[in-house]
Amino acid sequence: MVVVCPDCKKEHHIDEKMIPPNVKVARCRSCGARFSLSPAGQMPEKGVAEDASKEMRPRTIAVALSKGGVGKTTTSVNLAAGLAHAGFNVLLVDTDTQGQDAYMLGAKPNAGLTELVTGELGLDETVVKVRDRLWLLAGGKSLAGVKRFISRKDFGGEMTLSESLLPVEKQYDYVIVDTSPGWDPLTVNVLFYVTEIMTPVSLEVMTLHGLLEFLKSVASIQKYHKELSLKYIVPTFLDLRIKQSGNIMEKLEKLYSNLLCKPIRYNVRLSEAPAFGKTIYEFAPGSHGAGDYRELVKKVAGNDNLFENQ
Repeated sequence: MVVVCPDCKKEHHIDEKMIPPNVKVARCRSCGARFSLSPAGQMPEKGVAEDASKEMRPRTIAVALSKGGVGKTTTSVNLAAGLAHAGFNVLLVDTDTQGQDAYMLGAKPNAGLTELVTGELGLDETVVKVRDRLWLLAGGKSLAGVKRFISRKDFGGEMTLSESLLPVEKQYDYVIVDTSPGWDPLTVNVLFYVTEIMTPVSLEVMTLHGLLEFLKSVASIQKYHKELSLKYIVPTFLDLRIKQSGNIMEKLEKLYSNLLCKPIRYNVRLSEAPAFGKTIYEFAPGSHGAGDYRELVKKVAGNDNLFENQ
């Protein structure tokens, strides 16, 4: 089969048998443009597939940084729960093999993202409602198999997650994706799927170094995924009693002032809440942690009046 890129007109000779049945989006190896494949392998008119894919799409946000221990899962869960509490329909997707999102929400799903991606189970059996307006696609150890599943693909591996989530996402206003530390095929898949990145940054020297390395890796994805952008940098574990925290906060303000969100202050309640399977809003609604995450939700939603009547 000969596939012609609608952007650069480059011809690609592809063995149809090597294309997985669920892959409907291809990427030109010459110019990096993404385009849809019809069932017959023909190219639709330029722009038609892109307009259709953008229609009714939710906002898709990855909470990501290659370094661990910066509060990615805490931020993912409380951002998603806060948006749901504010009246939005939210899907939380856990792509970490530790599967901590379900634990933090007190949920014990029998299946999740692995079964959806591999096609073993459908949406009704993998997407679990965990709160009013909040749904979860759980992660866990089985995601290690998904990484191997992606790596074995000869064509379209980076779009595996996108192909699985596109049919799911239409009923939601937001899809929040919690990522694992490091840089692996599943993280690359997440960044090809989302259009926005939120990066929690603990106020430590090594985390600042990790941020710079992470941004270099993101730039390599942006060459092929033009819509992807870093939108939010969230300082975490701010403790003004520690001089280093203040110094690193000042550096972040100088370097990334246009992306910087209000910091999440160190709060013991944030570390206690998961043991009870509760969000910070349920466990300690009057705490600094709950207040700081409410401010983050307002920032993301672009509405300072959220929660006024709650």
